[in-house]
Amino acid sequence: MAIVLGITNQKGGVGKTTTAVNLAACLGAALHKTLLIDMDPQGNATSGVGVDKNSLENTIYDVLLNEAPASDAILKTTFDNLSVLPANIQLIGAEVELVPIPFREQRLRLAIHDICDSFDYIVIDSPPSLGLLTINVLTAVHNVIIPVQCEYYALEGLSLLVETIQRVNKNFNPRLKLSGILMTMSNSRTNISQQVIDEVKNYFGNVVLNTIIPRSVRLSEAPSFGKPIIFYDFRSSGSASYIDLCQEIVGLNEEISPSVPEQRVERLTDQPSETREDFAPDSGEEPK
Repeated sequence: MAIVLGITNQKGGVGKTTTAVNLAACLGAALHKTLLIDMDPQGNATSGVGVDKNSLENTIYDVLLNEAPASDAILKTTFDNLSVLPANIQLIGAEVELVPIPFREQRLRLAIHDICDSFDYIVIDSPPSLGLLTINVLTAVHNVIIPVQCEYYALEGLSLLVETIQRVNKNFNPRLKLSGILMTMSNSRTNISQQVIDEVKNYFGNVVLNTIIPRSVRLSEAPSFGKPIIFYDFRSSGSASYIDLCQEIVGLNEEISPSVPEQRVERLTDQPSETREDFAPDSGEEPK
């Protein structure tokens, strides 16, 4: 039975899709059979793993609204052990079309029930809203990860999201729990990033994950090539951070090998953080 993870935040631009794509890719590279489900009408998780979202025969929309079997819409990617259940702009109508349907909050959970035994992990990218699509995600998953940008308004809206998670847990999904808050887009050379991290830790305590995702030009570039960061620039700080996140989430103690670039992965978590690549704050570029 797959472990189902939801990546959720009603705010846009916090690294939600980046986290979904790269965590799923790292899980696949760690030899876990992984499915990435795109529940965002923008379809960025779909294109982020190299799938053309404009030429799809079946999407998550057909699964939710037309009762197409999820297995008919799943596509294998070119990356090891990683499949995707894609989305495109057609999904934008689902928020309205789901309203009159019985058990509308549970459509995704029911749709993926028969495929859970086919995967080790299912990672679901949510839309930047608290509408019916996000409620479907929260009803379907076991664990939620909330990406939070290391910016001034980081905590804005988080209490509403946590309250929504609690309500879904009470009314629809008793298995649902908040697994972690992931700090993203951090610049270790600025005071504001550390202040925000400290503030979030003071507020949420041990729920905050140890892994911190840096602000990275290479992470920003990777989606335009349809590649997760470990396949675009394996030695970048972003790649190292998402490998760390993968290990933190699944408790891996061994190296992630052998299916990533260069046929091996260095034990990045054993390296002191100051030895890792980081971007230069004055130029916005990572060192080569």
